[in-house]
Amino acid sequence: MRIVPLLTAVLVTLTLYALVFERDTLFAFARGDETAEAATEDVQTAGGLADEAAPAIRVVVLRSTAQEIDSAVILRGQTAALRQVEVRSETSARVISDPLRKGSFVEKGDLLCKLDPGTREATLAEARARLSEAKSRVPESEARLEEARARLAEAKINNNAADKLSQGGFASETRLASTEAAVRSAEAGIASAESGLETARSGIEGAAAAVAAAEREIERLSIHAPFDGLLESDTAELGSLMQPGSLCATVIQLDPIKLVGYVPETEVSRVEIGAMARANLADGQTVQGEVTFISRSADMQTRTFEVEIHVPNPDLTIRDGQTASIMISAEGTTAHRLPQSALTLNNDGRLGVRIVGPDNVVDFRPVQLLRDDVSGVWVGGLEPEADVIVVGQDFVTRGVTVIPTYREAAQ
Repeated sequence: MRIVPLLTAVLVTLTLYALVFERDTLFAFARGDETAEAATEDVQTAGGLADEAAPAIRVVVLRSTAQEIDSAVILRGQTAALRQVEVRSETSARVISDPLRKGSFVEKGDLLCKLDPGTREATLAEARARLSEAKSRVPESEARLEEARARLAEAKINNNAADKLSQGGFASETRLASTEAAVRSAEAGIASAESGLETARSGIEGAAAAVAAAEREIERLSIHAPFDGLLESDTAELGSLMQPGSLCATVIQLDPIKLVGYVPETEVSRVEIGAMARANLADGQTVQGEVTFISRSADMQTRTFEVEIHVPNPDLTIRDGQTASIMISAEGTTAHRLPQSALTLNNDGRLGVRIVGPDNVVDFRPVQLLRDDVSGVWVGGLEPEADVIVVGQDFVTRGVTVIPTYREAAQ
């Protein structure tokens, strides 16, 4: 048996074992360390000391002082025409006027649609003739009434005379009865004359009503603009047949124009009639106006209240239906202006900031977001002076001690 191959195999096995399972100890021995075990103990001891002597976290703190700002209620809305009316026909007739095209400006009273009068003029003339005839019957009826009253007076005189003569024995009972009958006949004649007079007067009223109806029917043949505005549609085409309710034109009034928005129930108490408002439109325009209406009834779906703002629009550059971001001025308040990055959430999901309190201990303060702009956000809910962590706030929690580096608000 050869001993050399066996020894070679043993040496190779020991070498592989040292390289694989005792590599750290072998490398430590090669570097001259006392023992691998001592090196491991040193590493563990150093790690424990490092943990015990870990330094506090450094943060950047902003010394913020509250400022007085004009608070505003911010809402989304859109522009709306002050008035929009669909002008419709009230009678049946054919259009005999040339149409006006949409986009045209019209003033109050301008003719929009002219309808064919047909036989309406003849109907009016007939009604006026009947009125004149009815008026001519009144004097005749009044004369008959006066004649009947005279006959009654005469009959009463004859009856009184016959009664006195009959009491003295100078007239017969037959004559007295005849005069009494004449009195009753005269009274019946008065009643008939009065009835005839009332009939004549009723005829006048009926004829006058017919004249008014004929005149009103003729007035309906001319359809006019109810106010100054723009045509949103073409007027009825020449030759088209109009029926009661047929559309002649749609007119909208854009000066002034309305801004319509919906304010949440938590903010509606801050909005007042007459408050000034500013709006940024989707096309970049900035407009100003005042609040003219606040709804007293909330929308059942969104629990918001409708607000209307009137804005001057003399050149008609603001269109109906444009999106607007509206800010309504409200009572001023104090607030801190902070970088938006300083805002954070606590474990309960509340929005707030982390501040440095006494002994450099971190605390959390919930805030209310009042306004934002290019320089930061305005928040309420903090003390008049607060040391707000603006760098490193997401790496600390409440109760942790930090090493703050302060900077002023202008930095």
